[in-house]
Amino acid sequence: MVLVASVLSVLAQDTFKRSQYVSERGDTLRYRFLTPGRIAQDETYPLVIFLHGAGERGNDNESQLVHGGQMWLNPVVREEFPAFIMAPQCPTSGYWAYSERPQKGFAPDSMPDEEALTPVFRSLMELVDTFVKENPVDTDRVYIMGLSMGGMATFDLACRYPERFAAAVPICGSVKPERLSRAAKVPFRIYHGDADNVVPVSASRAAYRALRKAGAKPVYREFPGVTHGSWNPAFSDTELLPWLFAQTKKD
Repeated sequence: MVLVASVLSVLAQDTFKRSQYVSERGDTLRYRFLTPGRIAQDETYPLVIFLHGAGERGNDNESQLVHGGQMWLNPVVREEFPAFIMAPQCPTSGYWAYSERPQKGFAPDSMPDEEALTPVFRSLMELVDTFVKENPVDTDRVYIMGLSMGGMATFDLACRYPERFAAAVPICGSVKPERLSRAAKVPFRIYHGDADNVVPVSASRAAYRALRKAGAKPVYREFPGVTHGSWNPAFSDTELLPWLFAQTKKD
C-alpha cells in the first residue's frame, strides 16, 4: 500500500492540476497548473503563463494543453527548469486581449489599439496576483508566452504591464507595432512561419523592427515553409527554454 501511494503521489506531481478562479464579479477562469517537481524550503521558482490559441477555447479545462502541454511534462525539462506553469483557458466567447476577433484581420497595421482590459484578462491578472501570493514564485522571473491568439495576447500583456514580465515569447502573433515602444525593456523571443496563412509573417517582422527601433534586442526566429503551426518548431528549439529561464526582470 505504501508503494502504491508513493507511485500515485509521483503521478499526481507529474501532471497539470485542475483549478478555477472565480472573481468577485462572478467571472470564472478555468486553468491548469504545474508545480516544480520538488519545492525546496526558502526557494522561489519562475512562473510561466502560457496562453493558447483560438482553437483551444472552451470550458473543458483540457484543450489549452493540446499544443505545448507535453513539453512542460517532459521529465528532463522539469528536472533542468523547475518552474510553475499556468495554462488558463479562454472561454469560447472570449478573445484574450480584445473584445472580439480583430475585424480588419491580423496584419500589423490593422490590429486594434490598446483596448480596455477584457473580463478574461482582468480575471487572469487577478489570478496571477493570487497565485504569486500563495506560492513560492520568483516575481523577478514571471514569463508570458502564447501562440496565435495567445501570441497576440502575449504582445498585448507585455505592452500593458512591462514591469510585470521578465520575458515574452509570442508565437505567430500580431500587434500594432506602435504599441511596442512601451515594452522595450521586456526581452522578446519571437517565432513565426514565413508561409503562415492565418496570421501574416509581416506581423512578427514588424514587431521585431519596432522593438529594435525602441532600443530593444529581441530574438526573432522565422521558419521557412512553415504555415500557421509554427509552435511545433518553436517548441523544438533547443535554445528556447535555456534562453527563457535565463531572463530576469530588470528594474
